[in-house]
Amino acid sequence: MSVSSPPDVNFWFDKRCARAFWSQCELPPYRELLAHTTDWMAPTRGERWLDLGCGSGQLTRALWDHSEGQVASVVAVDCAAANDDAIALLRKSLTPQPSPERVSFQQVDFSHGLPAFADGTFDGIVSGLSIQYAQHYNDAEGRWTTQAYDGILAEARRVLRPGGRFVFSVNVPDPGWLRVAFHGIPGFFRTTKPLKFFRNSMRMLRYGSWLKQEAARGRFHYLPADTIRAKLVAAGFERIEHRVSYARQAFLFRAYRPG
Repeated sequence: MSVSSPPDVNFWFDKRCARAFWSQCELPPYRELLAHTTDWMAPTRGERWLDLGCGSGQLTRALWDHSEGQVASVVAVDCAAANDDAIALLRKSLTPQPSPERVSFQQVDFSHGLPAFADGTFDGIVSGLSIQYAQHYNDAEGRWTTQAYDGILAEARRVLRPGGRFVFSVNVPDPGWLRVAFHGIPGFFRTTKPLKFFRNSMRMLRYGSWLKQEAARGRFHYLPADTIRAKLVAAGFERIEHRVSYARQAFLFRAYRPG
């Protein structure tokens, strides 16, 4: 598979790309990040959550399992329509099994915001290695900008209720995908489908090369922690904290809407 492309191609919409990342949940670095993220989410009874850039729905599962099925609802959104199938399968595997209204999927390109959701809709928002891929190209200036990245932070604040929390992870500057792959080797020996695991791992590495190439052009944004913190403050968040996870290739942030 080649991932060379003209500037307007976004592989995140491609079902092959989406499905390649479904198996990342078997990687030990991802399991580490999932555990750290779940700890900071701390979902409770009756809360409404948004899983932003849901992928195969591992964070949606964590919200359901760790609340013992007591959250009011989880809306999983992603730009890739293929992830609707993943969420449908996930829903059938949850205990107690939720209705489609309680665990739902919406195809959303959050580079354009979250217009489908009213102010203060959610008690919490979680996002795993996703918001860094919000993209905006300024035609007048002929360059990529951080407008969509800044915009999704502002939108997250808007759709949170006062006091609501935003828990999200993003990759560190110049992430080392080979480091993640090296730490993921134990996953190969644990999986029940080693050939599929290996194939998807190779696909993720190739897509990772595309991501770093586009980040170098300014399209995607692997930012220092201090820069992210400043953006959160500018978007109106408070009580901001972060830690390192994912084989030290990701920052995990937690921030709150005032009130």
